[in-house]
Amino acid sequence: MKALYKGHPADVWQISRTNVRPDWVKLAFAEHYLYWLDNHLCILISGLKPSMTKNLKLGAVGTIGGGFAGYDMYTVGYLGDFLDATNHRVISKKTFSKKYQLLKDTSASQTEI
Repeated sequence: MKALYKGHPADVWQISRTNVRPDWVKLAFAEHYLYWLDNHLCILISGLKPSMTKNLKLGAVGTIGGGFAGYDMYTVGYLGDFLDATNHRVISKKTFSKKYQLLKDTSASQTEI
């Protein structure tokens, strides 16, 4: 779904095992950027809609030796939280309702799984 955060559009998804998954969420599961660990969603933040600038800020770029230079590349989301792929964040439902404005999604790319 789409939302506005600080006046800018963001791709968000409410973490759930049963709700509608947008195409970017399906792709992230297929590429193992998202995976379930019990009722927690493990998220490789640097893999979601990668941006070199944001990955540099996170320290999630490869080093010359081929390893990763940074920390905080993985985060955990809980059922009911929101995953903001555009801004590389997991937001609680309470914070989402305060800081985000949900937009109506007119695309047909969301299908239930």
